[in-house]
Amino acid sequence: MGISIWQLVIVLVIVLLLFGAKRLRNVGGDLGSAIKGFKSAMGEEEKKPTDPAEPTQLNQQEGDVIEGELSKENATKEKDKV
Repeated sequence: MGISIWQLVIVLVIVLLLFGAKRLRNVGGDLGSAIKGFKSAMGEEEKKPTDPAEPTQLNQQEGDVIEGELSKENATKEKDKV
């Protein structure tokens, strides 16, 4: 049991009579701009560069200490302070 083309036409006519063509055009424009904004926001997230201050495997130098880690030298210094 599918929906025939005539049933769709009848539903479209009823919707046009209830809301009017101008209102439906505004709703369609608002919906289109919302979708366009969503797509552009998703594209910006993918293109967003990583913060250079964040430590990553690519920009770490040997001997760099990531927050929360202690190197052997720093661990020894911490023990001496206590």
